Amino acid sequence: MTIKFPIKLLENAQELAKNNHPHEIILLLRGEKVDNNVIINDFLLPPMGVGGAGFASFPAHMLPIDFSIIGTLHSHPSGKLRPSIRDMHNMYGRIMVIIGPPYFKNSVTAFKKSGERIDIEVI
Repeated sequence: MTIKFPIKLLENAQELAKNNHPHEIILLLRGEKVDNNVIINDFLLPPMGVGGAGFASFPAHMLPIDFSIIGTLHSHPSGKLRPSIRDMHNMYGRIMVIIGPPYFKNSVTAFKKSGERIDIEVI
C-alpha cells in the first residue's frame, strides 16, 4: 500500500504543526482507496480536537458520519516518527500519518492499523 499525499496539503499540515510546536496537532484525513493506493485529497480539523504537550485527541463520538475520512494525521514534536502504544490503541480510520520537526517532506511517516509502515509518495 502507498499513500499519495499532495504536496500542498502536506505543507499546510506541516505549517500548522510548526506553528503549534511544542504542542501536538491532530487532523482528520479525507481520501479514497484506489487499487493498492490511498489518495489523500483533504484534511479537516476534528470538532473539539485538542492538542498539548505529548498528546492530541478528539471525541470520535462527536464526528458526523463521513465515509471519506480514512485516517488521521498528528504531530510528534519530539521528532519520534513512530506511533506510541496509545496512538495505536486510539487509531481512527485505516491509516495514521505522523509528522515531526523539522516539518519538511522527509519528516513524515505513515502506518496501518497493524502498525506496519506504509510508503508515502508526495505528489
